[in-house]
Amino acid sequence: MRARDLAVEYESVSVDSDALDAARLMAEDKLPGLLVLGEGGEPKAILPASQMIKVPVPVYVIENPTLGAVVDEQHADRLCQALAGRRVVNCLSKTAAPPPIADPDDTALEVAALMAQVRSPLPSVAEKTKDGTHLLSVIAASHLLHELLGKAGTLSSTPGA
Repeated sequence: MRARDLAVEYESVSVDSDALDAARLMAEDKLPGLLVLGEGGEPKAILPASQMIKVPVPVYVIENPTLGAVVDEQHADRLCQALAGRRVVNCLSKTAAPPPIADPDDTALEVAALMAQVRSPLPSVAEKTKDGTHLLSVIAASHLLHELLGKAGTLSSTPGA
């Protein structure tokens, strides 16, 4: 099985997308993260939901989580308002590595190795041409595991079995 066969459609946003809209998309679709595309449509980053949650949390609470207990619920409920007016690019970690990119002809094992090497659950599948990188789709780690377990005959149809 090749990367192009494993790839699925996945939600993406651009670096200039509204951060609050991106957070809503993650929340409504229960996504672990979003693929962030650069100005030319090339894969730029993965924005994990955990990073999006971190943005509205006050620095003093991140540094000392016990202080979270002193913030009353009324103020805590308004934390996500801190995303209003921000762009996705402002929510990306400064140290975030670019997303891994698999070639459409890569094998499932090559994709699995790429995911393991860079610890990314969401590599992009893209063609690199002289005009740049053109995104085709992504491969979710859960989808790859499902395919690999199914091929190995170890996928149970009964949860917990």
